[in-house]
Amino acid sequence: MTDHRTATGDPTTAEHVQDDELAVYLYGVARGLDPAALEGAVGVAGAPVRTVSAGSAGSAGSGGLTALVSTVRLAEYGEAALRENLEDLAWLEATARAHHEVVDRAAHAAPTAPVRIATIYRDDARVAQVLAEQGDRFAQALDRVAGRVEWGVKAYAHRDALEAAEPSEPAAPEPDAGAQGAGAGTAYLRRRQQERRRRTDAGRKVSEQATAIHDGLAALAVAARHHPPQDPKLSGHAGVQILNAAYLLDEDAAAAFADAARAAGERYPGIEVELTGPWPPYSFIDTTAPASETETETGSGAGSGAARDGVRR
Repeated sequence: MTDHRTATGDPTTAEHVQDDELAVYLYGVARGLDPAALEGAVGVAGAPVRTVSAGSAGSAGSGGLTALVSTVRLAEYGEAALRENLEDLAWLEATARAHHEVVDRAAHAAPTAPVRIATIYRDDARVAQVLAEQGDRFAQALDRVAGRVEWGVKAYAHRDALEAAEPSEPAAPEPDAGAQGAGAGTAYLRRRQQERRRRTDAGRKVSEQATAIHDGLAALAVAARHHPPQDPKLSGHAGVQILNAAYLLDEDAAAAFADAARAAGERYPGIEVELTGPWPPYSFIDTTAPASETETETGSGAGSGAARDGVRR
């Protein structure tokens, strides 16, 4: 899921970068973007945003593919630094917000394929090379999402939906002798079995409701994708997250989809449905080039969804 590139010539030196060593942060790739649409745009770490094309590093191609990039310091975005920073929720949120703002601004001006946050390359020339080598792949991704947007849906089960799944602590049987003691012990075990059964039944019911919500919304979408449950520290919800999914929609289908999501939230007592969007199609693009011999993956856990989740708090 991850693809964070270090920009060092020798991967073994990634742990020992200097403060002044620089790299190029890639936000995404647009097609037919007028560079003027990004005039004054600021990206991660307050860095200005510029464009790189396949034909000429540092300039935008006319009607072709354009990479959206900023210059960053390896001291913050190198392999070792990213392993630490991506565990810092405040840093991750700030980076995700900045990443999203750049992608969103470009997407309002031209079809745009976002890449995962913290995708780092050695220099502009390497970015231009990736565009040239992966041009067909980017073009296919852009064809798929042109005229479409992503909407996110999360569903949470609250106490009135889960109450049956929460066994109350049974009172211990009063000590007794003989048959009375045996009978009390049997009753205690029976109560425990009933509580386990209620808990299992409630869990199954909530799972079935989540599936029904997803199936109904997916029927309205071009494509749908499940995501892992979100960290409660990011979601800010007390309920148990039972659905975290993204849906790719034609722009003219968004209103009907939003109505269906709200109706689903009203249909099931104790289930809260949260709708967010429209977003650039973060969940429906896989455009990351493979690492070269001088670019290595960090293996950290932030993916494209972090750009959405980081701005939803």
